[in-house]
Amino acid sequence: MKVACVGAGPAGLYLSVLLKLRDPAHDITIYERRQPSSVPGWGVTFGRPLLARLNELDPESATRIGEAALFWEDQVVCIRGAEVHGAEVTDPLAGSYNISRRSMLDILSARARELGVRIEYGREIRSPSELPDADLIVAADGVGSQLREEAGSFGTQDSWGRNKYIWLGADKAFEAFSFFFVPTPSGWIWAHAYGIDPGTSTFIVECTPETWADLGFDALPTDDALPVLEKLFSEHLAGHRLLGDLGDGTKARWLNFRTVSNERWHSGNVVLAGDSARTLHFTIGMGTTLALQDVIALADSLQQHADLETALQSYEARRRAEILPVLTEARCSARWFENISRYIDLQPRHFGALLHSRRSPITAAWPPRLSCLMLQAASRISIVNVIRAWAAAAANAMSRRRHVAREHRRPA
Repeated sequence: MKVACVGAGPAGLYLSVLLKLRDPAHDITIYERRQPSSVPGWGVTFGRPLLARLNELDPESATRIGEAALFWEDQVVCIRGAEVHGAEVTDPLAGSYNISRRSMLDILSARARELGVRIEYGREIRSPSELPDADLIVAADGVGSQLREEAGSFGTQDSWGRNKYIWLGADKAFEAFSFFFVPTPSGWIWAHAYGIDPGTSTFIVECTPETWADLGFDALPTDDALPVLEKLFSEHLAGHRLLGDLGDGTKARWLNFRTVSNERWHSGNVVLAGDSARTLHFTIGMGTTLALQDVIALADSLQQHADLETALQSYEARRRAEILPVLTEARCSARWFENISRYIDLQPRHFGALLHSRRSPITAAWPPRLSCLMLQAASRISIVNVIRAWAAAAANAMSRRRHVAREHRRPA
């Protein structure tokens, strides 16, 4: 099969690796508008299950990714001088890996080339007509996919988050995934921070649009905004600096999160994968995981079905079903932060507990203090169930030992 993939991000690169491993005769070319030295962004995060799956599919690249990544087991919520750790509350993300986006792309591009994939950098593809003839065209060119817009009728819909955020770096490696909440005369502002290599972290700052405007960020260019943000988060940065250069010659800027959805994920021989297919709010940290899961499913479908249309239909149906729960979690998480005033006056421990449970629709539906009580009750029930299971296992073991002892005492 001849495959043209637009976009040399994690989705496009890993798909090419999988297809080549399953059939080296595949003719695969990846087209990327940027140069390999021009990689925007800071870090990505993913969990243990994904790395385990990657290791099953291609141990070579999985080992390299695991060795380059930082592992963390704790989340810390810092508010009003208190620290609430993930071990103290329900923490669905405990135990994950962070890696710089540049490192991950370097690993995957090297692996793809080892397997015979061609990568053409500096090639911006806006339409299928700009590509050589191909059996399959993969639009893996991100949230603003030009190929998606030109290739067919996908029924693309956009919606925009209410809060303002800016995706920065910091020249400090935070050892845990950290949330820093800082009060200002204009309202609360907070950061999501996590280390991506021994000396650098991703540092995403978020606030309501009212706080953003009242602090003057609507009128400040990035270079002028950084010192203001460094002062606001000085307690947590401890003398370290924030970084606004994205690595591709551009500056970080304040945005509203763009949620993309599509009525269809394929049109003719063009198929969507990763952020071009759908986006989920950054506060659940699943973008890279979902992109890689997309292409794993796509590679499976292409291997299972000789007919391309059947394969693409199977891929789309599978992925739509698999991501439904995650879509709900992402919406709940985004709305939790957009309604921060609903929770901000709680005691730090209660606030941290609800932050960690923000993916649940129940947290948004119930009054905050009732949600806290229910979480405490659920935690106690969980502990009781663990104790009961341990007691039952111990009783069964004791019963077996007694049975064995009686058997030994019986006369022959």
